[in-house]
Amino acid sequence: MVRTLAIAILATGIVSLPAMAAEKYWVARDAVSKQCEIVPKKPDGTLVIDLDKKTYASEGEARKAMEARADCKNK
Repeated sequence: MVRTLAIAILATGIVSLPAMAAEKYWVARDAVSKQCEIVPKKPDGTLVIDLDKKTYASEGEARKAMEARADCKNK
């Protein structure tokens, strides 16, 4: 009984693991073109520069933060 319960809990944890690993987004600026963009990977600091030092849970949140930044406004 205990073994069955332990296996069930372990199987549930393994199946739900991808859902827990939610994506993160960063607001960054391309070092060459100087254009702001939303990236799904942490900026490396050389080609893509992290502007906020903050992660966002969704692309929509990152887009709002990018649009609120004065240095990311379209010129």
